[in-house]
Amino acid sequence: MITYIKGALIEKSPAFVVIETAGGVAYGIHISLATFSQLKETENVKLLTHYVIKEDAHQLFGFFSEEERSLFRLLITVNGIGVNTARLILSSLSIDELLNAIATENIRIIQGVKGIGLKTAQRVIIDLKDKIGKCVSHNIEKIAISYNNNKGEALSALVSLGFSKNSVDEALDKIIRTDGAYLSIEELIKKALKTL
Repeated sequence: MITYIKGALIEKSPAFVVIETAGGVAYGIHISLATFSQLKETENVKLLTHYVIKEDAHQLFGFFSEEERSLFRLLITVNGIGVNTARLILSSLSIDELLNAIATENIRIIQGVKGIGLKTAQRVIIDLKDKIGKCVSHNIEKIAISYNNNKGEALSALVSLGFSKNSVDEALDKIIRTDGAYLSIEELIKKALKTL
């Protein structure tokens, strides 16, 4: 098993890199857009890897972080998701977006990835919801709350209506945890008004 490849970055594209090791061997490695964006034009790089052996091909997939590799390995355990689909998901969604979508059961976000239908998105959530906490070192609840860019504006609007900041903050956090982190400002305000 190849755990990582370290060496000179010879070739770089959004989906593929070539790294030459000290022994003069060059490895072709499939990567996601997330890893591509992390790779600077530096001479030496280190990518964590996942090696896939099939009847017709041997493929090496590279990851900039352990979290991305862990998510990739979890994704390919889901029925209907192969290595290329898993890489596409990690190219389309950031780690935080994917974890948040799974934690809040936001099928719409996962279904937004090209080639992912409703049933596959549901399987991702059902199969991975209990596993993500064990394999990825993120606090899902904090991500769900902090990822909602509209929370601050909804908070300001409700405070300006005369509600206490602390009670509004608690109400919005609860709404984001239960209903997902991608609610609009209007939806957040309407839901909060029902509970305040």
